[in-house]
Amino acid sequence: MAFLFRIPKSESLLQNVTQFRFQSSSSSIFALNSLSSKQKKSRATLSLLKSEKNPNRILEICRSASLTPDYHVDRIAFSVAVVTLAREKHFAAVSQLLDGFIQNQPDPKSESFAVRAIILYGRANMLDQSLHTFRNLEQYEIPRTVKSLNALIYACLMAKDYEEANRVYLEMPKRYRIEPDLETYNRMIRVLCESGSTGSSYSIVAEMERNFVKPTAASFGLMIDGFYKEEKYDDVRRVMRMMENFGVHVGVATYNIMIQCLCNRKKSAEAKALLDGVMSSRMRPNSVTYSLLIHGFCSEENLKEAMELFMIMANSGYKPDSECYFTLIQCLCKGGDFETALILCRESMEKNWVPSFSVMKWLVNGLASLSKVGEAKELIALVKRKFTRNVDLWKEVEAALPQ
Repeated sequence: MAFLFRIPKSESLLQNVTQFRFQSSSSSIFALNSLSSKQKKSRATLSLLKSEKNPNRILEICRSASLTPDYHVDRIAFSVAVVTLAREKHFAAVSQLLDGFIQNQPDPKSESFAVRAIILYGRANMLDQSLHTFRNLEQYEIPRTVKSLNALIYACLMAKDYEEANRVYLEMPKRYRIEPDLETYNRMIRVLCESGSTGSSYSIVAEMERNFVKPTAASFGLMIDGFYKEEKYDDVRRVMRMMENFGVHVGVATYNIMIQCLCNRKKSAEAKALLDGVMSSRMRPNSVTYSLLIHGFCSEENLKEAMELFMIMANSGYKPDSECYFTLIQCLCKGGDFETALILCRESMEKNWVPSFSVMKWLVNGLASLSKVGEAKELIALVKRKFTRNVDLWKEVEAALPQ
């Protein structure tokens, strides 16, 4: 089976990348090949790719791991590889990786490999290759379905080429006799909202209705998010009325979208008032609701409100996630409340959630400034036991503390 794409001769990538033969000379690759468990092998592959920038080595690692798009960790690994190669301008290597990806699939007629390649080309900002893959599927006996159409629209989203996404949506279904589905319409609503044309999404909903595809809460949520960003609040209310007309429940997920939009616009007090309204209507918020508000108030340096919400959240039985802890600890350090930050940090670390080195260093030095050198050293010891990669850095921090 021929490669789907040929690497352009004009590419500036070193010739040895183009002629790569996957010859392993690294002990880490041998170790990878020796792993018997698919899960262990995939996670080891992901770990290797996260620290690798050499295009030859990236191709070698991916080949040795026999990655498949049907496995979640493998999909992440492929994304990491493609993003790294694209960031370093190794576009020929991206083509080689994805060409081999499709060529070496176990089922030559499987669409899933091609779909993943279409999306990854979009992530690499190589949209012309996404389009080329889609147009040439039949040549390689791969069926072209709504799944590959949706992948192409998503690739346009990844590349932020909204004009091309609109062209694909208008032309490709007719040319290839593909019937759009809910995912197609939702992705086009997202395209319009991201491009600042949320008002045009009403026409998408009208088309869905004509084709007997019922919009979901997710469909309307995208529109609400778009109208909030454009500050068209009358349209937000109109969308909520549309939800009622379509029999779509206005639940906490919809209100979370509005709360997030308000918080992103530094209007956390309005978001909190919205939460109060939600609770007065006997609708229960969830942990996401509180986390969004805590992030919002922290971004506005309103530590008092953030901590009050954190306490309400904990007392109501909701579980804060790691980012909620990290945000609060950083905000507390910024506000000079290192003692409370230490309490939350210990709580977080009991759950195996450790803030970044910079935040932890801030906290340690803050404790030392309060003459709590013992607590600072105890915290350093705890971090060093959990993470060995920054041991030398922590030794420097500890040496600089008052004796």
